[in-house]
Amino acid sequence: MTNLKVKLIFKDEILGTSPNTEEIFRDYIASKSPDAATIEDEVAALGVDAATQNGKTVFPRTKDGVPFIYDYMLKGFFKDACGMLSRLVEKDANGKKKKSPNESGKLTAYKKVIDGLIFVEPRQIPFKFAGNIGDCQRPLRAQTAQGERVALANSESIPAGSEIEFTVKCLSDDHVAAVREWLDYGALRGLGQWRNSGKGRFTWAEV
Repeated sequence: MTNLKVKLIFKDEILGTSPNTEEIFRDYIASKSPDAATIEDEVAALGVDAATQNGKTVFPRTKDGVPFIYDYMLKGFFKDACGMLSRLVEKDANGKKKKSPNESGKLTAYKKVIDGLIFVEPRQIPFKFAGNIGDCQRPLRAQTAQGERVALANSESIPAGSEIEFTVKCLSDDHVAAVREWLDYGALRGLGQWRNSGKGRFTWAEV
């Protein structure tokens, strides 16, 4: 077993992902949380009374008011990174595709591996940052039966240069190289809302 102590340094601002109304958030946690017994704690950490605008995505807060992300957000990132990186393939001399040459491609049933053999601690991972929490507003476009529709999305934003620290516990040492590979992928595709635009990208280091 290996405990990999990690620091993420965000190259770009990271956007909040949690709905700020209690009813929506309760349903969201019920569908995403690995432990239904934690639903009430997570709803309380959202700070519904402090929210000012329906439809805005925000960060949950610790009892001291510090914004944080939950452990399963990192595990979700690991699954996304592994799924994408495993798509990389090489070709042999005859032009036929071979198995992915990286660590992600070596994992079979990778979602089960991440769920059952790779863990992130602590449960609440607070941000360290200078400055203030801002807002990021952007238009969302969608094609519907009635034509193109545009809506305005709004999220809390923690500035570039912020940091988080956590531990990745690998029950099998065979998975450590894959975890490092996924963390490297964070420089290209990060965490949080609107990550396809580059939001939430990060570099990392062992601590």
